[in-house]
Amino acid sequence: MKNLKSITGLFVLCFTVLTTATMSAQETTSAIGATENYDQGFRLGFGINGGFIFDDPYDFSLGADARIQYDLNQRYSITFTTGFTNLFIGDDIPDLGFIPAKAGFKAFVWENRFYVLGELGAAIPVTNDYNTTSLLLAPGIGYANKYFDASIRYEYYNDFPRENGEGVGQLALRLAYGFRL
Repeated sequence: MKNLKSITGLFVLCFTVLTTATMSAQETTSAIGATENYDQGFRLGFGINGGFIFDDPYDFSLGADARIQYDLNQRYSITFTTGFTNLFIGDDIPDLGFIPAKAGFKAFVWENRFYVLGELGAAIPVTNDYNTTSLLLAPGIGYANKYFDASIRYEYYNDFPRENGEGVGQLALRLAYGFRL
């Protein structure tokens, strides 16, 4: 429970800092004085995920996801991510597979390529008779260009079981291909 409070506090702090930052203007003036509008719109990305899980009895995770992103302006976007992730367990114990459903906020912080991302959602178990949906918190950092997106994030599932109670954390890598809709 102490870890959940620390992670929740960190997530709230990051979200507060990002949302209170000065918003970039949506219109800019070119060198010749004409106004150019930033083309707001949607992006769609498909990714694969792999992670190192910090808590026993889990060994590692693998998954795939789809992310829709709406660009508010050149620096800020909102995201929705879903897919399937499997937490692998050895020793003839059934694995834990779940569907993540996350909403997030992405802020590009350097050269419109490097970003920080905070996501909040639910991890809905779908395998092996495990029925408790978990809160999912996922702060991360990443790099994106026109088609490629790579990110590292920490994901925490507060209601998933571990050997000494509940609450499972993992460090995950996501590699994705994305494009404008």
